[in-house]
Amino acid sequence: MANLASNFIGIKSPNPFWLASAPPTDKAYNVERAFKAGWGGVVWKTLGSEGPPIVNVNGPRYGAIWGADRRLLGLNNIELITDRPLEVNLREIKEVKRKWKDRALIISLMVPCDEESWKAILKAIEDTEADGVELNFGCPHGMAERGMGSAVGQVPEYIEMVTRWVKQHSRMPCIVKLTPNVADIRRPAEAAHKGGADAVSLINTVNSITSVNLDTFSPEPMIDGKGTHGGYCGPAVKPIALNMVAEIARSPETAGLPISGIGGVTTWRDAAEFMTLGAGNVQVCTAAMTYGFGIIKELTAGLSLWMDQKGFSETDQIVGKAVPNVTDWQYLNLNYVTKARIDQDLCISCGRCYAACEDTSHQAIDMSPERVFTVKDDECVACNLCVNVCPVEDCITMERVEPGKLDERTGEVVPDEYGNWTTHPNNPMAKAAE
Repeated sequence: MANLASNFIGIKSPNPFWLASAPPTDKAYNVERAFKAGWGGVVWKTLGSEGPPIVNVNGPRYGAIWGADRRLLGLNNIELITDRPLEVNLREIKEVKRKWKDRALIISLMVPCDEESWKAILKAIEDTEADGVELNFGCPHGMAERGMGSAVGQVPEYIEMVTRWVKQHSRMPCIVKLTPNVADIRRPAEAAHKGGADAVSLINTVNSITSVNLDTFSPEPMIDGKGTHGGYCGPAVKPIALNMVAEIARSPETAGLPISGIGGVTTWRDAAEFMTLGAGNVQVCTAAMTYGFGIIKELTAGLSLWMDQKGFSETDQIVGKAVPNVTDWQYLNLNYVTKARIDQDLCISCGRCYAACEDTSHQAIDMSPERVFTVKDDECVACNLCVNVCPVEDCITMERVEPGKLDERTGEVVPDEYGNWTTHPNNPMAKAAE
């Protein structure tokens, strides 16, 4: 079987699945249960400096978005960093790491944006034997209003400055956790790189309000009639996260910078997608909070089986595999032509493809009186909408029409890769060219 052992910036773990800094990693009890279940590592929930205590709300902390089947698609949280005493967290971290030497244990940190505060917290954690630190520059609520979290992560100069402090005052590998609440994710990644970061992790949560209570007219979750913006995570943010990971992985300024991928990882396939786009490992939160720590067995078994089927023996072999195929729109092959095809044996005649195409797209699907749906090739622009709205998997597919090949249904000739329409002998243009 494929070897899932991971070596991320020198931090070893039995597999590339870490739990992200969040409620599941807030104390020794949770972390030990996670390690017993099989998780490769954890990022301990964010620690702050000694000072005024962190006080969380005592009402609902999470809002949610569900699918039609009540499946959880996204969580919005308004929880702050750990509200447990610093000395308690540090004692537990040291105890857990000594018992689980083969697992990765990273400490997430967030303190005021001055050198002395960072120097003090780093000194406090030095003897925990933790494997590294993660700088939380991503939290968009509560702490950002105090000049921390995303308030730092949205300013590249601050990221570079704080990262330099951490590298100067600590022996441990440094991961910088980036906020997605920026215009261009490459700028903060470049700043972390310049500051000496060993890696970046992303994405942290997306600033959001998930819903409004239409009886009380307040955002959810509601605290005594009021609500606030929070951090959005879960499967719904995965497309945003994949794009941002890929942008950093393919940027010349950050090429080679190790990435820990975060954002909606729920299945082994999600993890494989992040890793092929450049992530050296992945961090999981919402899926564990939804299904429990036991999902690690499905994650590791699925990734291992897929790697076996593809002939990969080490996780390093899949990292970045898809990056060369990510490009800008201007470089796409405009002479690559496909057409929709409907499998009549699979079609259930629901008509969703017809309604979508007729009302909102290119009127390329015909419906007979017997409710048989067929594609009109001369109108089909291969937009893929029909594939996406069809409730039957593989009922509608997009099939390529080879360049220079006569489409027998329409009599049209598809151009070759150079835009040449005269390559087929039945083409009148070819005869005219002669």
